[in-house]
Amino acid sequence: MKASDRHRAILDLVLMRDANVEQLSSALGVSEATIRRDLAQLAKERRLVRTYGGATARVGTHEPEASLEERKATQREQKEAIAHAAAAHVADGDTVFLDGGTTCAALARHLAARQQELHVVTNNLLAVMTLANAPGVQLTLIGGDVRSSSMSTLGPLAELTLSRLSVDRAFLGADGVVAGFGLCEASAQQAWLKECIVSRAADVVVLADTEKLGRARQQYWTPLQRPWRLITSSLAGETLLQPFREAADIALEVAPCGPSDANAGAADDLPSFAG
Repeated sequence: MKASDRHRAILDLVLMRDANVEQLSSALGVSEATIRRDLAQLAKERRLVRTYGGATARVGTHEPEASLEERKATQREQKEAIAHAAAAHVADGDTVFLDGGTTCAALARHLAARQQELHVVTNNLLAVMTLANAPGVQLTLIGGDVRSSSMSTLGPLAELTLSRLSVDRAFLGADGVVAGFGLCEASAQQAWLKECIVSRAADVVVLADTEKLGRARQQYWTPLQRPWRLITSSLAGETLLQPFREAADIALEVAPCGPSDANAGAADDLPSFAG
């Protein structure tokens, strides 16, 4: 495992709970000496705090958000596979919500091609461009403030609109998804909007590629305290999937993904203490 990947895994682990050198060594399959060097480097970079025998997260630790172009370019095959699997959960006549993000935008493309009678409610401007002229689709755009990094809307106006409607199924994206915790986001407005969506949906489906599983490097959370479904890709290793398999309130679905994305998924097979 590359040092950068190992550092990322260490940060994910200590953000979930304090961890000692022995635990980190066992989880990552490297020597305790390597872990100590990694912790020293991460502490020097002020990304965590060293403790006696281990480390804890810095208060307020978070990573910069990826740009929209970066998001479009990463994990494309996984997102398409996940979107294809998600589309199978949409029936003729359904009212569905599509969250912001590129995976939900991929789902919009699948729905536009299906010639179904649907009512799609969304805050995803990428999805709006796809669905605006789709036959049989009634489209409702949730208004609000435009967030350029995801091309989605949020804020008080979006929250007010959501309080006046309900949907059969909500498809949500996230910066990270952790069993037992929920969805993590870069802003309080994003997290609260997702909580509003969850409260108005009969069913909740989270769409997350392998890079999002067990990822807890943002500061704001949407708790999922109800049964929900996670759709991810077959490139996720069992270590990543296990916390979701063990959670009684999560239905885990693994979408088949082609071998050409195997290298992209390999670095994501990182352990998590979550769940």
